[in-house]
Amino acid sequence: MQTGKQLIPHLFRTEYSKITAVLARLFGFEHIEIAEDIASDTFLLAAETWGIKGIPENPVAWLYTVAKNRAKDHLKHNAIFSDKVVIHIQKTNTELHELEIDLSPQNIVDSQLQMMFAICNPAINTEAQIGLSLRILCGFGIEEIADAFLSNKETINKRLFRAKEKLRKEKVKIEFPKPSEINYRVQAVLTTLYLLFNEGYYSLSQNSTLRKDLCFEAMRLNFLLVENKSTNIPSANALLSLMCFHASRFEARTNTNGEIVLYEDQDTSLWDNELITQGEFYLNKAAEGNEISKYHFEAAIAYWHTKKNNNPDKWENILQLYNKLLLIEYSPIAALNRTYALARANGKPIAIKEAEKLKLDNNHLYYSLLGYLYTDVDNEKALAHLKTALSLAKSKTDKEMIMKSIDKIR
Repeated sequence: MQTGKQLIPHLFRTEYSKITAVLARLFGFEHIEIAEDIASDTFLLAAETWGIKGIPENPVAWLYTVAKNRAKDHLKHNAIFSDKVVIHIQKTNTELHELEIDLSPQNIVDSQLQMMFAICNPAINTEAQIGLSLRILCGFGIEEIADAFLSNKETINKRLFRAKEKLRKEKVKIEFPKPSEINYRVQAVLTTLYLLFNEGYYSLSQNSTLRKDLCFEAMRLNFLLVENKSTNIPSANALLSLMCFHASRFEARTNTNGEIVLYEDQDTSLWDNELITQGEFYLNKAAEGNEISKYHFEAAIAYWHTKKNNNPDKWENILQLYNKLLLIEYSPIAALNRTYALARANGKPIAIKEAEKLKLDNNHLYYSLLGYLYTDVDNEKALAHLKTALSLAKSKTDKEMIMKSIDKIR
C-alpha cells in the first residue's frame, strides 16, 4: 500500500499541471503565479493532512475539491475578483457561491491545450518555451528542470520569470487560436514538443528516470493534440509516430550500467512492440491529407529502424528518406546520419567520400562517424579521428562510447 509520502510526488506530476492550467485559464496568464501557488498549496495541505489522517478514498477528487475551494476563497478576498470575475458574474447573473471552477476531464484537456499555445508563443525563445512547458504543462520541479538543462535552480527561476514577464507584456491569452491560424500556430507547439522529446532522448543528464519522463510527457502532450479535432493534423500525427518509434527502443539504448548501447548492438528483444504498433498507426494517420513535413520523413526513418533485419534494402530505404528530409530541412545531424545509412547500404568507401565533404570540424559526432567509417579500412586514420572526437566530446557518456571504439581498434 502506498503511503502519502510515496503517492504525493506521483500525483504532483500528474495533477499539478491540470489544476494550474484550469486556474490560469480562469484567472488569465497575467495571474499565472496565483494559479501555481494555489496548486502548490493544495499539495502542501495534502502532505500535512494525509500524513495525519491517512490517504483519502479518492485522492485526486480530494485535491480538486481543495483546489476549487482555495481558488474561490482567493476570488472572494483578492483584487482578481473585482477586476476580472465580478464582470463575468454581473453579465451572467451568477452568484459567487455558484461560480463553478471546472475540473472536469474535458475542461482540463482544453485548458492544457490552450496553455500549450500560450507557452509556445514566438515572443519567447524555444529554450524558455521548453522550460515553461516542463514547469506548467508537465509539473516538473525547478530542480528537475535545472537537471534537464544541466543548469542550476537560480538560472532556471530567472529564465522562467523572464519568459512569463514577456508573455504578460505581449498580453498573451490562454485560448485556442482562430481556425485560420491553427496550422501556423500548431507548428510552434510541435517544435517545442519535438525539442522536449529530444531533450530526454539525447539528454546529457545521467538521470535515466528524468530522461524517460521528459519523453513520455512530450508524448502525452502530443497525444492531446491528435485527440483534438482542430489540432489533429498530419504533422502532429507524424511527430507522435516518431516519438513512439524512438520510445519503443528506450530499454535497449542503455545497458545495466547505464551506458549507451549503439543501435547495431541493441538487444532487439527489449524493443516495445506495442509502441511500435502505435507508431505505425499514427504514421498511417499522418499520411491522410496533402501535408508532408520533416516529421513525416523522420518518423518513416524511425519506422525502418524498428525492423530487426539489417539487409541492404532496409538501409537503402533509410538513405532515400534522408535524401528527401535534407531537401526540405537541412541539419548537420541529419547529414551525418545519412552518411551512416549510405555506408550500411553501399559500403564504407563511398560514405567516406561523402562524409569528408561535410567538414563539421567542431563536432565530436562527425569525427566519431569518420572513426567508424575508417575502421577496418584504415585503422590508423580511424584512431586519429576517434582521438579528435574524444578531445571534442563534453559528456561523460560520449567519452565512454568513444573510448570503447578506440579500444576495439587497438
